[in-house]
Amino acid sequence: MPIRRSARLSAAAEAEALPEAIPPPQPVAQKSRKRKAGPSNPGEGGGSPTTAPELAGPSTPNKRRTKARTAGPPPVTPTPGNAKLFGEPVALGTTPKPKPAAVRRLADPNATNATLLSPETSRVVASKEVEFLSPTKSSGMKPTTANILDEACAHLIKIDPRMEPLVKANHCRVFSPEGLAEKIDPFESLCSGIISQQVSGAASKAIKQRFVDLFDIPTQVTTGRRFPHPSQVAATKLETLRTAGLSQRKAEYVQGLAEKFVAGELSAQMLADAPYEEVLEKLTAVRGLGRWSVEMFACFALKRMDVFSVGDLGVQRGMAAFVGRDIAKLKASKAGKWKYMSEKEMEEIASRFAPYRSVFMWYMWRVEETDVSTME
Repeated sequence: MPIRRSARLSAAAEAEALPEAIPPPQPVAQKSRKRKAGPSNPGEGGGSPTTAPELAGPSTPNKRRTKARTAGPPPVTPTPGNAKLFGEPVALGTTPKPKPAAVRRLADPNATNATLLSPETSRVVASKEVEFLSPTKSSGMKPTTANILDEACAHLIKIDPRMEPLVKANHCRVFSPEGLAEKIDPFESLCSGIISQQVSGAASKAIKQRFVDLFDIPTQVTTGRRFPHPSQVAATKLETLRTAGLSQRKAEYVQGLAEKFVAGELSAQMLADAPYEEVLEKLTAVRGLGRWSVEMFACFALKRMDVFSVGDLGVQRGMAAFVGRDIAKLKASKAGKWKYMSEKEMEEIASRFAPYRSVFMWYMWRVEETDVSTME
């Protein structure tokens, strides 16, 4: 019993002495709140290294992130990797894309050199001025699909010898004999361009796959193609098109484009025969197709060899580096648009390489190692 009484008395004595030995928590909490609300740096003044950052965390990092979003120069028109969808007749699903057999025919740098397919019938549509050549028939001095890329590269090097290392180091497949042998459905190409706007390449591929899956279309054995006809897209409800992952606006754009083909305002034959200015005028009048989209379509799908885009940031950057500028320093125009080079200067430089400005543009992407392989 004495032992128990002694233990109780000791515990009571410790309990009475505890409020005096440990400081009350209220002053500490008030001090912490003042430190959080005050203007001084929470890392200064002897504060705890663990509590001070917690108190100050929500304010300072947010300010830094806000500055980072507004400080840098916004790109005007960057070069998206998914521009490849303009010129790649994709065989979706598990069916492998067949390799096109090279066909030797006359080529013209100022005309459409692609082999186009009718979007409704998949019939090959040839330009009225195209002449198919037999292996033994001489073409004289006219360029053909077999040698036009070589002639273009020789022209670029002749105009500016600095082009030679670029030409030797990079193969421009889009205008090569195998590239010119590809069969292009212009409706599919333009739809792919709309689908790819403002999304990543992987996302655009996934959306395109779901879009195609909305329609019961068997894969064609001969071409490997599997894409809906304009009449099918035009007859589909917007709500159904949106289930593929399209936004309301993109669904309207794709359906509006389909209606243009159904009405005959656009056709593969027109795109094969019309001069570039007419192609540019008719396609930029379609909702969802801006000038850059039409320029990429004309270059990578129609295989026109004298297209040049002054609004492409990758081309601007490459040209600035090509002429020896310090591309680390951005220049701002009076209009507030950040650029590496003005449109006027770009046009003046590129004009020397006509009628092969598309090829010149392709190599300007390569100057700064823009991933143009995904565009082919």
